[in-house]
Amino acid sequence: MSIAEKTIKQKICPLEFAVNAISGKWKIPIVWRINEGERRPSEMLRGIAKVDRRVLNQQLTEMVEDGILSKKSFHELPPRVEYSLTPLGEVLWKLNAWGEILLANSNKS
Repeated sequence: MSIAEKTIKQKICPLEFAVNAISGKWKIPIVWRINEGERRPSEMLRGIAKVDRRVLNQQLTEMVEDGILSKKSFHELPPRVEYSLTPLGEVLWKLNAWGEILLANSNKS
């Protein structure tokens, strides 16, 4: 069954599916911090105010499962993990450009 057939049959809206993949209180700030060069969870904890480590790890895991982020584990002591945007995750920067346009238009009013 093709995606289009599945979408029609199960009444799945692709836009809703995409928004659900990035919905979460900390997912957008996480993507922002990764784009700013922070790759490790400890850096993100310092860069994102008030996020709990457990919640951060949960949202990072969800984004890896959704294909937005990739996770690289280094086998060393102490253990080190780094995250980066996948090509799919980089699509989010088109939303960032759209946000800049919306922000500029709201400042004109």
